[in-house]
Amino acid sequence: MNTSGSKLWTKDFIVVSSVNFFLTLIFYLLMVTIAVFAVNRFNASTSEAGLVTGIFIIGTLIGRLFIGRFIDSIGRKRTLYIGLLCFTLATLLYFINGGITLLLVTRLVHGMTLGMASTATGTIVAQIIPSSRKGEGIGYYSMSATLATAIGPFIGIYMSQHTTFQMIFSFCLVLGIISLIIALFLHVPALDGSVKTSPVKGFKLASFVEPKALPIACITLVIALCYSSVLSFINFYAIEIRLVSSASFFFIVYAIAVLLSRPFTGRLMDLKGANYIMYPAFILLAAGMLLLSTADQSVTLLSAGVLIGIGFGNMQSATQAVAVKLTPPHRMGLATSTFFIFLDAGLGFGPYLLGFIIPVTGYSTLYVMMGVMTLASAVLYYFLHGKKESSGRAGMNALT
Repeated sequence: MNTSGSKLWTKDFIVVSSVNFFLTLIFYLLMVTIAVFAVNRFNASTSEAGLVTGIFIIGTLIGRLFIGRFIDSIGRKRTLYIGLLCFTLATLLYFINGGITLLLVTRLVHGMTLGMASTATGTIVAQIIPSSRKGEGIGYYSMSATLATAIGPFIGIYMSQHTTFQMIFSFCLVLGIISLIIALFLHVPALDGSVKTSPVKGFKLASFVEPKALPIACITLVIALCYSSVLSFINFYAIEIRLVSSASFFFIVYAIAVLLSRPFTGRLMDLKGANYIMYPAFILLAAGMLLLSTADQSVTLLSAGVLIGIGFGNMQSATQAVAVKLTPPHRMGLATSTFFIFLDAGLGFGPYLLGFIIPVTGYSTLYVMMGVMTLASAVLYYFLHGKKESSGRAGMNALT
């Protein structure tokens, strides 16, 4: 693989991180506004509005599932361009008043194009990061998405209160065009010519996912499901405990915690391995969930945001780095796709599944359950990856 020494902050790294930022910003901006649009414009029911929101993630899963198989035969840079162009064009469909059915189709198609483009950015960034700084590099790259998760909802809620939905869609269209223009400055080094890049033939499991990345992807699925309880229900919980004003700052605090910790955790992972990040992160995420379950004042709620940010935020980048490190270069596209498929599945289907539990348990007990599940997933991590990594590093230390 062609990388220029150990330099991380190259032009191409900045370009692909910027594209990822705009893609994620549009995603979260629309996530917090599209349900209201569906209700106001088409008198959608609550379930229909929820489907309008969630079908986007289903589209993203479909896009990732299939593009991961063909990305190297199409070309990583070409895949990114096609994905960004289709993503931007799909935004135009929001301007057509075709009823709730067309809106659902638009959301599905928009999600598929995001899955295509974001899989390409994740694959490209994994290729251009020096192997010795993979954990650190992916940590910094993931910070572009972390920023977007805080800024996107803030802009979306602000615009929904002060502008029209036409302006919101126009803003998203402009951001899409900007990301496409930025991507034109990207240079993706060619893979080693000796590496076979043709897709696996037939409809085998290995045609759509990377088997080597499946164990760590399963961990990602579980922790993403736990985090989805926060992402989807924190506002409802805040209303219940009368901390609505403080809840608006929850994800800002979350993002700050991730931004401040990533530079250290990424480098530590490269030096010491994923276990040094994952086990403390499991404990911090569980502690954050348990603290959230007891929140009765602002400082408690926001402190939980800090713990959850350091915990889940760093597990997300660490598991992505593990998925990439375990995979040969010519399967990196599938590994990236596999990681995001399981991440999106946890975030997308988690709220639906947990929605059956909440009427029985309530929000406070739900977060206790998510804290316990997080600790249980640490045990699962040990058997699926942690034990193997410990023995592998012990063998390397013995040789040195």
